[in-house]
Amino acid sequence: MTKRIFIVLFLALLLLGGLFGFKFYQIQQVASQVKPPPPAVVAVATVQQAQWPSSIATVGSLTAIAGVDVSNEVVGKIKAIHFESGQSVKKGQLLVELDTDTDQAELKGLQAELQLAKSQLQRSEKMIVKKYLSQADYDQNQAQLAQAMAAVEAKRTRIEKKRIQAPFSGELGIRMVDLGQYLSEGTPIVSLQQLDPIYLDFTVPERYMSLLDNQQAILATVQAYPDRVFSGKIFAISPAVEKDTRSIKVRAQISNKDKVLRPGMFVQVKIESGKSIPVLTLPDTAITYNPYGNSVFLIEQTDQGLTVQSRQIVSGQSREGRVEIISGLQAGDRVVSAGQIKLRNGMPVTIDNQPAPGERENIQ
Repeated sequence: MTKRIFIVLFLALLLLGGLFGFKFYQIQQVASQVKPPPPAVVAVATVQQAQWPSSIATVGSLTAIAGVDVSNEVVGKIKAIHFESGQSVKKGQLLVELDTDTDQAELKGLQAELQLAKSQLQRSEKMIVKKYLSQADYDQNQAQLAQAMAAVEAKRTRIEKKRIQAPFSGELGIRMVDLGQYLSEGTPIVSLQQLDPIYLDFTVPERYMSLLDNQQAILATVQAYPDRVFSGKIFAISPAVEKDTRSIKVRAQISNKDKVLRPGMFVQVKIESGKSIPVLTLPDTAITYNPYGNSVFLIEQTDQGLTVQSRQIVSGQSREGRVEIISGLQAGDRVVSAGQIKLRNGMPVTIDNQPAPGERENIQ
């Protein structure tokens, strides 16, 4: 009985083994007939050496040549307001008067003390000649007169400071106080900005330092007036390079007679130096822009054929569909200019015979 069971099990195992072997053979045959996917077809662009006119494109912001929030030096209640919001004013023009009734009354008292001190000194001068007065008393009367004069002058100065005037000519902003309001020291009253001319502050990468010079012409555009180009000249160049950004601070001056340019405006700046500089360029379609840095897929020749490898680059200016390559590539390197989405490092590729999309218009 045991021998029969053993024979049955042996035959069953032999049958199952044969079935599994046959199935495995079928799977291997099917797998051998499946062809691997063909290499991805990509368009390729070559890193080219070119001479670009050394115009520098950057951005900046406008700053008033003189700009302050007009405020009071002494406390007091507003007695009169002599300006309107948005008004043009001249240097020294009266803007606000604070109440001076108490100060005027105190001034009269100080003036009376001054007159008394003058009279006492005059009598002392006659008495000291006749030796009726000591030198110490005479000196004391002189000091009292000086103190009285200083007190009167201090009170007049305080009264004058309650007449708040424009420190320079310019344009007023929105009034921030009201009639009868009590002002503590340093309360902002109104913004005053000198708008003509106006400063333009911007930064330039340190590699362009040799292209900058005082009195160099610049062109500026703002979003508020896209059809206008404002011209100016470089006014000052910082003598030091910023350590964090490796850039140079530059200040230009722009004529603003119609006062359309206002402090704080965002400005696009272009600087023409009249020189040419050598640059490496690629079509902009070849570059993948990411928050953590720009990259390209570099074509490499390996034992398996052409493959791609991601390469980090530093890009610069962009002109007519081509981008300046500052670092990461060399002249003659080939990179993928179309089809990057389907690629990964080490993936085989086939080069499209057509030119790169960014270069086809130039060939036609």
